[in-house]
Parts: sequence; structure tokens; C-alpha cells
Amino acid sequence: MARADFRLAYPMRVRWAEVDRQGIVFNGHYLMYFDCGITEYWRAIGTPYPEGLAEHGSDLYVVKATVEYQGSAEYDDMIDVCVRVASIGRSSVRFAIEIHRGDARLVSGEVVYVNADPATRKSAPVPAFLREAIARFEGHAPVG
Repeated sequence: MARADFRLAYPMRVRWAEVDRQGIVFNGHYLMYFDCGITEYWRAIGTPYPEGLAEHGSDLYVVKATVEYQGSAEYDDMIDVCVRVASIGRSSVRFAIEIHRGDARLVSGEVVYVNADPATRKSAPVPAFLREAIARFEGHAPVG
């Protein structure tokens, strides 16, 4: 995917605690970077998590996360966590995520959430307000 396809690029600096003995970011930390980028995405669309969903009787649960490694970030690198909603189903939201250092794509992946009623934790349709906020931010309505 082209970097220009992402409406959100969240800059981060790799910290010492995130690198392993090889001097590169330990693989599991990329999921934390994904989470940081998604958190900033919610803020960018005006629905900070979790309160932005809770006030509408919704919550999101991760059901799938994938990470593909094309390169490695190192200590003190400036990276960009690029995030976009790739699709919205009846009750799911799928994020496409890439991590870049400058022009180099280091990591790509996806995170899939299911919307649920927080009291029952049962699947529920993605609320209209959330669909609309995502469509406004992305410039189009992602489809399932």
C-alpha cells in the first residue's frame, strides 16, 4: 500500500527498552506500536477510546492481529505508525497499519476489532456515529 493512502501517521521514537540484544526492536513491540497508532486514530476522528465509545454503549475487542516484517527499526529511530480503516463490516472494523522509517516500510499488518455491547460482551453492529466519523476522516466510507 502506498504511504499516501494513510490519513494518519503517528510519529514515535524507538526507546532503549524496546530493542533486543540484536539492537533492533523486539518483534512483540510492534503490536504496541500498532495500538499507539490506533489510539491516535480514535483521537483524530473525535472519538477517543474508550470514553468515546462507552458513552454510546459500545466497546471494541481485538479478534485478530497480524504483523509482517519487511525490515527492523533500531534504538533512537524516528518511525511513523501509519493507520487507516481498511474495511467496516456489520460488527467489525479492520485497520491496515504500516510502520515506516523515512521512506522505508519496515512493518505492515492489520488489527481487527469486533464492536460489542460492553455489558454482555456480545457482538453488536458498528454504530452509525462511528461509521460516519471514519468516513469523514478517510474521505470515503470503508466497506466490508
